[in-house]
Amino acid sequence: MRVFTFLSEVWLPLPPRDVFPFFAEARNLEAITPPWLNFRILSQRPAEMGRGTVIEYRLRLRGVPLRWQSEITVWEPPERFVDVQRRGPYRFWEHEHLFLPRNGGTLAQDRVRYAVPGGPLLEWLVDRLLVRPDLERIFAYRRERLQQLLGGAPK
Repeated sequence: MRVFTFLSEVWLPLPPRDVFPFFAEARNLEAITPPWLNFRILSQRPAEMGRGTVIEYRLRLRGVPLRWQSEITVWEPPERFVDVQRRGPYRFWEHEHLFLPRNGGTLAQDRVRYAVPGGPLLEWLVDRLLVRPDLERIFAYRRERLQQLLGGAPK
């Protein structure tokens, strides 16, 4: 199983202690997810997010309806949290959210490690032709929405 890595970052003009709570609210995920994914949270929203929180949602990826379940495995406010796919389309999916103090604001980083089904050649093709272009498009939208909602410009 080959594990791929994707990195995205955006600078926001607020300190991590003010940025982290936005990400700690599950409903905000819908606000920063592209509309073409038809993303909807299915699970009851917890009163408080933290380690062990499980979130179920549905989306459409390339027109295919998917159900996904993520669990928060690391919760270290206001520096970072990690969610992993418990059920979904990937063989492996780990998404680390980092909030680093930079230039009087926050560098919000998304580090995604993932593996797709198939053997070595198929994994590479699926990543290069489907997954990576989708991730680039999704996270470009996310960066733009975060800048609209929380302010800032790329640095």
